[in-house]
Amino acid sequence: MAGRQRTVEAMELKRGFWLDRPTFVTGGTGLVGSWLVRRLIEAGADVVCLVRDWVPQSELVRTNLMEQVKVVRGDIRERETVERTLGEYEIDTVIHLAAQTIVTIANRNPLSTFETNIAGTWNLLESCRRSPSVKQIVIASSDKAYGDQETLPYNENTPLQGRHPYDVSKSAADLIANTYAASFDLPVAITRCGNFYGGGDLNWNRIIPGTIRSILRGQNPIIRSDGKYIRDYFYVEDGAAAYMLLAEKLAEHPELKGEAFNFSNEIQVTVCEIVEHILRLMNSDLKPEIRNETANEIRHQYLSAEKARRVLNWHPLFQLDEGLKKTIEWYRKFFDDEHKS
Repeated sequence: MAGRQRTVEAMELKRGFWLDRPTFVTGGTGLVGSWLVRRLIEAGADVVCLVRDWVPQSELVRTNLMEQVKVVRGDIRERETVERTLGEYEIDTVIHLAAQTIVTIANRNPLSTFETNIAGTWNLLESCRRSPSVKQIVIASSDKAYGDQETLPYNENTPLQGRHPYDVSKSAADLIANTYAASFDLPVAITRCGNFYGGGDLNWNRIIPGTIRSILRGQNPIIRSDGKYIRDYFYVEDGAAAYMLLAEKLAEHPELKGEAFNFSNEIQVTVCEIVEHILRLMNSDLKPEIRNETANEIRHQYLSAEKARRVLNWHPLFQLDEGLKKTIEWYRKFFDDEHKS
């Protein structure tokens, strides 16, 4: 209840900024995109979504949010489609989330990841450069852009040095965004967030949705790594709120163009710990099955969000327990609804 109240209060404060604002969202059918679109609609924005694939189970479709936005069918790699959209809908604010986000897919099929994450980003930015109506652009990078580092936590001055396919795709896209700010004065700011989790994630190979689904089915959760990888888990509604806040601040302070910001709860949790935490919250005595099959993944990651707190006056709306409880509740309802249909 407290989290919901904070969310509503924050939304009321900024409704004037978003009311009727033409806002272009890429990746709207994804995990974070669906929650972002919901928040934008609640704030009164005039939302335009670029949609490549029709995913009926996505939060954007199953909750009928898709019917409340303008939809352009196309691929982020199609510059003419993106440029046409920005011009015809007179877009003010762009929030770019479209990406191939699964590390295992990137390892198996790096070209599709590079094409979407890198070429897709430069297509978007070049389209924005040619579109004079665009006033703010928020590019979603990732903590993976930093690659594997000896010094933790990552701060925004940590070098971008991804080595494996997914990490490299985020490093490259991040650098390209900075190039457009520095070389072409484009009003771009960059987010680097921890590992997103929350209702609506249908990538069952990810540890949190996969674990919850297994428990609901009475099956032992599967841990594909050795369980000792450390991650910085970040609730999806916090991510959506952070993207909107950064766009608002970029409008107020144009000197933020080219800046990157980490958003994080600044926690360090092993894979085994997050699974055990979910088992406790769901009152389950199932035991995880540790397969130790993971390759080409960063061992230890967590972020410092000091810059976002200091410069943007940002703070997370949800702590880990609160976010996990909301996530478990979402999946219980999701599978109940599936069973009923």
